[in-house]
Amino acid sequence: MNLDLLAIAAHPDDVELTCGGTLLKMAQRGYKTGILDLTAGEMGTRGTAEIRAREAAKAAKFLRVSLRETLGVPDSDVQPSRQHKLRLAAIIRRLRPKTVILPYWEARHPDHYHASSLGYEGCFLAGLKQLPLEGEPYRPFKILYSISYADVRPTFVVDISEQYEQRRKAILAFGSQFRPKKGERSSKVHLAIDRLEAEMNQLAGHYGRMIGVPYGEPFLQKELMKVEDVVKLEVRSI
Repeated sequence: MNLDLLAIAAHPDDVELTCGGTLLKMAQRGYKTGILDLTAGEMGTRGTAEIRAREAAKAAKFLRVSLRETLGVPDSDVQPSRQHKLRLAAIIRRLRPKTVILPYWEARHPDHYHASSLGYEGCFLAGLKQLPLEGEPYRPFKILYSISYADVRPTFVVDISEQYEQRRKAILAFGSQFRPKKGERSSKVHLAIDRLEAEMNQLAGHYGRMIGVPYGEPFLQKELMKVEDVVKLEVRSI
């Protein structure tokens, strides 16, 4: 399978929260999209790896992705180790995504910023001809960074207003995380996920307003953007 767009993130639900609307929008445009969860989320306070796998499959249907896989890196120990990079490089060679979305390289959770390094280095290694891996050497054309939580100005924002409600359903498919059973919320343990869905919704509204639409998802790219027609640029200046 040759993917047009592959989102790579540390845990199940990370993609839904940060770039799920964009994945859905691209799928609706006819692109083949996919998600690669580096871990099964087995270290989460709530739920189990098996429960989260079922939730991830349900969320994937809401986002209409063509493929969702798990690399099998231990949760809470995501590292750009040689072993993990080679396994990821093999998947890149097999899926041959044109564009890859990675987490931003600075984050509160170590798994998230290590996922960024692991993702980039795996994509790079996949293109080395002499690397003893199955498949033809291949590198994605474009790497984007999802920056919903980062304190940086985005390169661009994707309008996800029409995809917003479906993205919300994909997030809430992770019921073990965002709709726990009575008694599962503990006043003794601070869990960031108790606020995460609301915060992501607020951020989607914030970035949407920056481009004059109800909801948006922000991205950063390291390269300059090429523009052919400055007369047709979107987003009003005054």
